[in-house]
Amino acid sequence: MKFSSLAIAVAVSSSLLSSAAFSETLKLSHQWSEGDVRHQVAQMVADDVAAAGVDLQIQIFPNQTLFKAREQYTPLSRGQLDMTVLPLSYAGGQQPAYNLTLMPGLVKNHDHGNRLSHSPFMDEVQKIMAGDDVITLVHGYLAGGFGSNKGCITKPADVAGISIRAAGKSFEQMLAGAGASISSMASSEIYPALQTGVLDATNTSSESFVSYRLYEQLKCYTPAGEYALWFMYQPMLMNKTTFEALNQAQQDALMAASAKAEAFYLEQAKLGDEVAAKAFSDAGVELAQMTEADFNAWRDLAKTTSYPAFVAETPDGQRLLDLALSVE
Repeated sequence: MKFSSLAIAVAVSSSLLSSAAFSETLKLSHQWSEGDVRHQVAQMVADDVAAAGVDLQIQIFPNQTLFKAREQYTPLSRGQLDMTVLPLSYAGGQQPAYNLTLMPGLVKNHDHGNRLSHSPFMDEVQKIMAGDDVITLVHGYLAGGFGSNKGCITKPADVAGISIRAAGKSFEQMLAGAGASISSMASSEIYPALQTGVLDATNTSSESFVSYRLYEQLKCYTPAGEYALWFMYQPMLMNKTTFEALNQAQQDALMAASAKAEAFYLEQAKLGDEVAAKAFSDAGVELAQMTEADFNAWRDLAKTTSYPAFVAETPDGQRLLDLALSVE
C-alpha cells in the first residue's frame, strides 16, 4: 500500500512537471524600468495570463536587456521576439505611416487619444502592422512635455538655438523649423546626454521624465496640463504568427488580460501627468505652463513643417493625416 501511494505521488509529480515543460513561454522586451507604467502594463498582462491556467507564460525583459530601445520592432516582425511595449514611431523608418502616431497637435487629451486608438485611422495603421506580421494587444497614448536647462519652453521661440531631443521625426521637423538643433536618441539615453551637456533640453513622455529621474538634470519643466502638444502612441505589440499559433484558450486569456491592462493604462496615463509635475516641483525644478496661444503657435508651425513633410514622404499620407484629424 505504501508503494502504491508513492507510485501515485511520483506519477502526479511527473504529470505536473510534464505540463510545466510543455507550457508556452513568450518573451516580452521593453526599454523601461520596472517602476514605469509601461512595465506595469506588461506585468499585468503576464500575471493575468499566468493566473488563467492555460499553460502560457510571459517572460519580461525590462531595461532593454534583450534588445535595445530602437531595435525591437524588426525582431518582433521577424518572430525573433514575441512581444514588446514600444513607441510605434520608433519604427517610422521602416513604415513612414507610423510617424503619424507622434504628430504635434494631433491629440488634444487622453480621452481623445483613446478615441483615436479605436478609430478608422488606427484601423489603417493596424493593416500596415499586419503586413509586418505584427498586431496590437494594448492601445495607449502617453502625454509629455518639455524640460530644459536654457530657460522654460512653452512656445516655438523658446527653442531657438538650443540642442534638444525629441522622440519622433515629426517633432524633430517642427522643432528644427523653430530654430532648434536636433539630437536623436532613445529616452533611456536622455539623462547622460543632459548630464554631459550634449543636450540642453528634451521632449518626452511624463512617465519617462519621472522613471529616468530627469528632474535631477533639468532646471525648468513644462508638464502636460490643460494644453499638451506631445502625445505618443506606445502600444503593447505581438508577433501575429506567434499569436495565431496559440490555442483558443491561450488567445482568449491574452486578449482578456490585454483589455484589462488597456483600461489601466488609460487611467494611469492621466495620473502620470500629475505625478510628473509633482515630482519636478518636489525636486525644486521650476514649472512652466503652456497656454492656448502657445499651443496654437506650435500647431501652426507643425502645419508648415511636420504635416507637409509627412504627406510628401508617406504613401497615402494625406488620407491618413485627414483620417487622424477627423477624429473628434
